[in-house]
Amino acid sequence: MSEPNTALRKADRVGLAASLLCAVHCALLPLAIALLPTLGLGAGGWVDLDQAFVVFATLLGGTTLALGYRRHRAYRAWALLVPGLILVWIGSFTSLHDSHGVVHATVMTAGGLALAGAHLLNLRLSHRAS
Repeated sequence: MSEPNTALRKADRVGLAASLLCAVHCALLPLAIALLPTLGLGAGGWVDLDQAFVVFATLLGGTTLALGYRRHRAYRAWALLVPGLILVWIGSFTSLHDSHGVVHATVMTAGGLALAGAHLLNLRLSHRAS
C-alpha cells in the first residue's frame, strides 16, 4: 500500500472518531449545561467549540472524501457527508446555536453521525478499491 493511502486511511479514521465524539458531545451537552450550575460551575466559553469543530470537520471531510473518490470513484460517501455537513452548519451557525435545546442537540447529533458514516463508508470503499 502506498504512503498516500495510509495517510488517507489515518485521516478518515480521525474523521470517524472525531465525528462520533462530536455526536456524543452534542447529545450530552444539554445535560451538562443543565447540571453545571448545580455543581457551582458555568458553561464558560466551551459552547463555541462546536463552531471550530464544524470548520475542521468540513475541511477534513471534504479532503478525505475527495482523495477517496479519486481512488474508488463512488459518490455514496458524499451522499452522507453533504447532508451531515449541512446539519452541523445549521446547528452551529444559525439561531439554533444560541438555543442549545433539544432541537439543536438533535440536529448536531444527526449531523455528527452522518459525518462518521461518511468517513466509515469512504474507508470501506477505499479498501475495496485497493
